[in-house]
Amino acid sequence: MPREGRRRYALVGAGARAEMFVRAVTGDHAATAELVALADVNQSRMDAHNRWLKAAGHEPVPTYAAADLAAMLARERVDELIVTSMDRTHAGHIVTALEAGCDVITEKPMTVDAESCRRILDAQDRTGHRVSVAFNYRFNPVHEMVRTLLAAGEIGEIGSVHFEWLLDVRHGADYFRRWHRDKANSGGLLVHKSGHHFDLVNWWLGAAPAEVYASGRLFFYGQAGRRHGYARDYDRAHGSPAAQDDPFALDLAANPRLRELYLDAEAEDGYHRDQNVFAPGVTIEDDLAVVVRYDTGATMTYHLTAYAPWEGYRLMVNGSKGRLELEVVENDHVSPGAAGELKGAAVHGVSEAPELGGVTLTIRPYWAPPYQVKLQPHRREGHGGADSRMTAVLFGARTDPMHRSATARDGALALLTGLAANRSLQTSERVRVSDLLDLAKR
Repeated sequence: MPREGRRRYALVGAGARAEMFVRAVTGDHAATAELVALADVNQSRMDAHNRWLKAAGHEPVPTYAAADLAAMLARERVDELIVTSMDRTHAGHIVTALEAGCDVITEKPMTVDAESCRRILDAQDRTGHRVSVAFNYRFNPVHEMVRTLLAAGEIGEIGSVHFEWLLDVRHGADYFRRWHRDKANSGGLLVHKSGHHFDLVNWWLGAAPAEVYASGRLFFYGQAGRRHGYARDYDRAHGSPAAQDDPFALDLAANPRLRELYLDAEAEDGYHRDQNVFAPGVTIEDDLAVVVRYDTGATMTYHLTAYAPWEGYRLMVNGSKGRLELEVVENDHVSPGAAGELKGAAVHGVSEAPELGGVTLTIRPYWAPPYQVKLQPHRREGHGGADSRMTAVLFGARTDPMHRSATARDGALALLTGLAANRSLQTSERVRVSDLLDLAKR
């Protein structure tokens, strides 16, 4: 039975990413939060979540078609909507919730284009309700330490940043199996994935992007990648003999939860979660280089590789008093035959990969030896422990003295870096962020 005083949450978008929020509301934060409804375009996926709720000892919740979102918000007296649907649908759901008198928590990216970003900001201003963006990487203890060191002036005024992010052939490939492979759905990796990284740099530097230049291509996946000799001829893995020996093929039937969410649900909407990463229809890039100039005068060079042999990232920040260097190795290699397995970061909520990893954070001051910054033991689950720390703040169990919670403006700044980079890919020219959306005038 509902308990008095709990905040009422509903969720739209019942795919795999929804699980983290459902568990947080019904588990760790059940004393202050209550899940009252689910909405999706697919009833089978909502039914799967309700079966899992019942198995965990919770009452199933009412389900609604996503098209009936406004009616659901009113009927279930929702205080806050959680948006975990396909990226291109975020704006419509967010605006509907704001106009219904609800606050919103949305997965990143907040949306996929400048016009819908403007709609969200206008709706927030008009209604007075709040949009929070789930930038969980801000809550990783390592990233918090970087923020603390830079804010304390450990390396002085920041002149430049180099940021390299590597997605291995297990995790990176997954963006080319699912709906993200179509830029109309996801905005491409510069919006969907790199938005995390662009937000981190904005947060670390206390800066906003001013100009962006980008270059990139589809090199490894899609039909372009067939020259590398990995391609097999099939459209989707399930039921295909050609997929049996493909290290990139995803076996949905082998994972009970994803079988329920996708394989058993696909008859309703025709969505195939296990598409061939080398099949036609890929409109996003997998190798991307970006240069950003910030309003502080600092610059960033950024590179995303979505087909690496190991997973992790390197950050170098150059300042007037020295240099900060961070290296995070999530997986030092992908085990043979594991590229298509549901392990580690490849699919949210699935068991962790067995490969080795680690973190080093080094400060290199002028006129003195470099030194290692002592860090907490590295956690590999839940984005380094960030997911649980983020949901604790989002659902009110913890305060946020480091201002990690991302606002709609933060979501817009990260999005605009990616959108400006996408525009630059099209024009081969520098793009002023204010030409897409001028936040200074808001």
